[in-house]
Amino acid sequence: MALRYYQREANQAVFDYWSETPGNPLVVSATGTGKSIMQASLTCDLIDGWSDLRIMNTTHVVELVEGNFKELVGLRPFAPTGIWAASLGRADRNAQVLFSQIQTVHDKAEQIGHVDVLQIDEAHLVPFKQATMYRRLIDALLGVNPDMKINGYTATDFRLDGGRLTEGDGKLFDKVVYDYGLRRGIDDGYLTPITSKPVGTKYDMTGVGRSMSEYKASDYREAVDTETLNKRVVEEVLDTEGHRRTALIFCRGVEHAGHIRDEFVRQGRRVELVHGGTPAGERRAIINKLKSGQIWGAVNDNILSTGTNIVRADLLVDLYRTMSASRYVQRAGRLTRVIWPPGFDPEAVEAEARRAAISGYLKPNGRYMDFAGNISEHGPVDMVQPRKPGSGSGEAPIKICPNCEEICHASVRQCHCCGHEFVFDEKPKFAERPTDAPILSSQEPEWRPVTDRRFDFHQGKAGKLDSVKVTYVCGMTGIKEWLCPAHEGRAKSQANRYWAMHGGRRPFPDTVMAWLERQNELLVTDAIAVKPNPSFKTNPWSVDDRKPGTERQHTNENEVPAANDNGIGHARWDELEVPF
Repeated sequence: MALRYYQREANQAVFDYWSETPGNPLVVSATGTGKSIMQASLTCDLIDGWSDLRIMNTTHVVELVEGNFKELVGLRPFAPTGIWAASLGRADRNAQVLFSQIQTVHDKAEQIGHVDVLQIDEAHLVPFKQATMYRRLIDALLGVNPDMKINGYTATDFRLDGGRLTEGDGKLFDKVVYDYGLRRGIDDGYLTPITSKPVGTKYDMTGVGRSMSEYKASDYREAVDTETLNKRVVEEVLDTEGHRRTALIFCRGVEHAGHIRDEFVRQGRRVELVHGGTPAGERRAIINKLKSGQIWGAVNDNILSTGTNIVRADLLVDLYRTMSASRYVQRAGRLTRVIWPPGFDPEAVEAEARRAAISGYLKPNGRYMDFAGNISEHGPVDMVQPRKPGSGSGEAPIKICPNCEEICHASVRQCHCCGHEFVFDEKPKFAERPTDAPILSSQEPEWRPVTDRRFDFHQGKAGKLDSVKVTYVCGMTGIKEWLCPAHEGRAKSQANRYWAMHGGRRPFPDTVMAWLERQNELLVTDAIAVKPNPSFKTNPWSVDDRKPGTERQHTNENEVPAANDNGIGHARWDELEVPF
């Protein structure tokens, strides 16, 4: 099987790093981009180069243990490999290439013996603290072979309690040697795009406190797990996205998950519940039914955020707000696996053809329904930046200014760089309704119908010229753009083009007040094309294009009509010579 370019580059990056330093490299590759094949091919390269090497691959989820093992056997059917995982009933402890589940082998280093290379899948789950299963195993194996090399694979190189995996006291990994992110995977046509639209159901989160670096479970369930809210959530899901093929629903706790499952069943959908306490055989059966389409959805308590490969999943309903950026990114990644058309070979074509094949077949995108507000909490899934916690050495933790990104002490109330005022709340109060924030920082423009449009005077700051603030009402969302009739150059040209496109008369207005006085000359705007705005926290969407309607702008009856009646008439906007 031929590797994709980024998989070859990732393997080479590991070897290049090891040729220069004895440290522990980390490969970051988005969910669905083939980390299993990367590990398998690296293992083959190691055995080909050094035939007597002992290699161990370990992770926490039994499905990953089995999947990684099968990936290697697929490449090398007669590889000297085995499995040690109680959940699979295997204990091939003497295998040269050993695939293991950490829960089974964490205290078995003496029986495992000498290991030359330790590969860790889902490396973001390795804690910084020493008294853990991973750390006990690693320390014991290093006691047997102090020269053992370690390399990790993850879709998220950060975790809640320790910032980035390559930073801070107690870090296991020294450097990210290769990073293939979600945005690159989508652009290359190897991942399905993710989309998110605003939801209407309101969660009143007042009074939800924090405990152990996460929102307090009891407070959270009390706030969201009510019969009325559960019914409204399920109704909205089915009303807006009921046509989707397969759904993954994430809840906070087994009790909440059970109530949501029951509501889906009451409303006629085949949905089952899987959680951390579900017996292994039953869990496997539910996942298989989900993969085959025998059931429409699975409700879970975050157990499906890693280690599961549900290719047909095209809807994710997130009812679990988390302070962990890693959990958020891992969940969203469940939607990115691709369904290719029959007979289509993605490796034989370029990125544009792959993207076209995705958009034209069964799963053109995955919908992320953000009832919990995780996009507002962490930002677009392809631009998440982790919080930097305290080092645990007695120093107070730090925080990042949301305005200028300056690193500030956690106790300060004002950013020393830009003056931003921090809000101190022991019990955070969230917006009642999740905001219309984009799930990806870069997406193809999407058209939205406009139900109302308003022009307002916007005073320039710090000596800058005034402008026209345009507000479009699209459903429950107000989307803004600014036009500059009094400016020069490109800004003025854009304002003139807008005026001409919407049927305004010549001459073009050259001040903001002239624009406002003559706005009744303009046609309404029927629709706008929007793209994510990098400054999404203040204005989530930027306007990329507009479609004028056929009616004139409705204005106040007392407003004085435009005085000039000696213009050239309503010229076609695309016939005007507008400089760019």
